[in-house]
Amino acid sequence: MHCCFGWFHKLEILKINIDGVIMNIIEKEYKVITTGLKFPEGPIFMNDGSILLVEIARGTLSRVSVSGVVNVVAELGGGPNGAAIGPDGSCYICNNGGFEWEVSSDGVGMRPILQANEYSGGSIQKVDLNTGKFITIYTECNGVPLKGPNDIVFDKSGNLWFTDLGKVRNRDMDRGAIYWAKPDGSEIKEVIQPFLTPNGIGLSPDEKTLYVAETEGGKLYSFNIIGDGEVNKLAFPLSTNGGTLLNFNGGVKRFDSLAVESGGNICVATLLDGGITIISPDGGVVEFIKFNDPYITNICFGSKDLKKAYITASYEGLLIEVNWERPGLALNFLNK
Repeated sequence: MHCCFGWFHKLEILKINIDGVIMNIIEKEYKVITTGLKFPEGPIFMNDGSILLVEIARGTLSRVSVSGVVNVVAELGGGPNGAAIGPDGSCYICNNGGFEWEVSSDGVGMRPILQANEYSGGSIQKVDLNTGKFITIYTECNGVPLKGPNDIVFDKSGNLWFTDLGKVRNRDMDRGAIYWAKPDGSEIKEVIQPFLTPNGIGLSPDEKTLYVAETEGGKLYSFNIIGDGEVNKLAFPLSTNGGTLLNFNGGVKRFDSLAVESGGNICVATLLDGGITIISPDGGVVEFIKFNDPYITNICFGSKDLKKAYITASYEGLLIEVNWERPGLALNFLNK
């Protein structure tokens, strides 16, 4: 059990023009809700004001109360990585099977480096939030094992889209994929493959566009959705994975999970640079919000007007709250 310290810190909002030039820097406060989390990810703002999230290094689905107290909801094992509330009120988990970890010399930070020595395989799990009991609903697609499911989103029909980033080993790594599935375990489709390190996934407000963030390249792709588990794909050499390259600014950074604003902007958690990159639907960078943690891994929106952002600063194990300029997109089966 951890407690809230309620620390307030300053962050920088970098206003950027269409050419990527910084036009203005604004300082703003953010609040640390709780500390001591074991590489948090997948935050979900619940209707009672608490935050559900996964702790990848702890192997749990945890709940952070309004006062910052953390309690374990379910002991999932492996590496729970992404989470979303489904149409039945259950919490669906992308479990990547586990990592080996590198801890900083001062003991303050940690980061994943390789596939776990006791890797349990990738899976999609379903958790009953009332009891903490869970079942595994998918471990493969057409005989191909899931390797490292990462992030997940539900569409308005109640079906789930998720990324499988794959696993990294000392000398090789998997080629990732994007999947679509029914939440009852009856059907799963491989939608896009291969895809280099697909991570964050989201839907446009009209659900006509699928967004996927690529970790290693720091790129954001878009795909036109044409049916259940179907997207339109560009042919090579227009695209290496079928997607439209929406944003790539270069530099030393990686993209992680994402959330969408009600107006359509895509908010991508950005590693190494340590912040949130806000990208317009046409691919331009609206602004970059910088924090002090190099592993800003995910973001969700909450409060009645969805104008508070809850962000996981995973290297140091923090959950952060910050007032947001624009409302987030209401999620199907949660706050819509």
